[in-house]
Amino acid sequence: MMKVIRGVYPTMITPYTKEGKVDYETVENLVEWYWKQGCDGIFASCQSSEIWFLNREDRVRLVREVVKKNQELASKDHNRKPMMIVASGHVSDAFEDQVAELRAVAAEQPDAVILISNRMDIENTTEEKWIADTERLIAELPPEMPLGVYECPKPYKRLLTEKMIKWCAKTGRFYFLKDTCCDAELIAKRLEWCRGSSLEIFNANAQTLLATLRNGAAGYCGVMANIHPALYSKLLKGDLASRTSQVLQDFLGLAATVENLTYPCCAKYYLNKYETIPMELTARSNDVRLFTAYQQDCMDQMADLARELNSRV
Repeated sequence: MMKVIRGVYPTMITPYTKEGKVDYETVENLVEWYWKQGCDGIFASCQSSEIWFLNREDRVRLVREVVKKNQELASKDHNRKPMMIVASGHVSDAFEDQVAELRAVAAEQPDAVILISNRMDIENTTEEKWIADTERLIAELPPEMPLGVYECPKPYKRLLTEKMIKWCAKTGRFYFLKDTCCDAELIAKRLEWCRGSSLEIFNANAQTLLATLRNGAAGYCGVMANIHPALYSKLLKGDLASRTSQVLQDFLGLAATVENLTYPCCAKYYLNKYETIPMELTARSNDVRLFTAYQQDCMDQMADLARELNSRV
């Protein structure tokens, strides 16, 4: 049975060239930055990657380049295990297209293939229909490939019910749940529903992170790991009962409000200015013209405070 690496998993953004094509050279630079920041894994070809705006070739190639670069980095550093790469690219409506795209992702050999919860029982009818659709879908995927589920907010958020989570856990096929319920009490219940199974829960919500880690969540898989993953790593690896952890949580919860700025342009701005990873600020899912001087100032203030906190912790 696969052992899931617990920790920090950035939801990888997609950089573009001036011509608007995917910038695969910068993809490699970004993977290396995640590595140097101490990330434990990467969620490739996800919503932050703008998969709804990429063709299948690019969704699959993103996974290929991330897996390849991760292996290269790990081969040069024998003191660390490779990051765990989970990947989706699961956007199609038709069943046959879903099978084809997920098989293509699986062929690139990520550590787990992630299903998007709103792609099964697309009409959002019943738990039973979702389970039936998921059962049918996973039967068409390589039996040796570990799977996961992502409660992606696009095109609508389909939260898993108790029955659905227990079914996933019971199959023995699922290892990774990217939880987007943003409810610490519900996550505590979900952790109990998964207890004793291979299914691990990763919280995507910074504001509820510490409480869920104390209850046994496996880590953080979210937007803000594109900005200051080292602070998340310090939280996860520290004494969760300490005052230091509470101060880190207080900052991370407030800092995560920048997700409401023009994302992913704001993350690209941060990486350009503070991490010296050159990339265009443009995105396909948002209009960079909305990323105003005011929003840039907000990012600058957050970055300054994050660096001050990082130096003190």
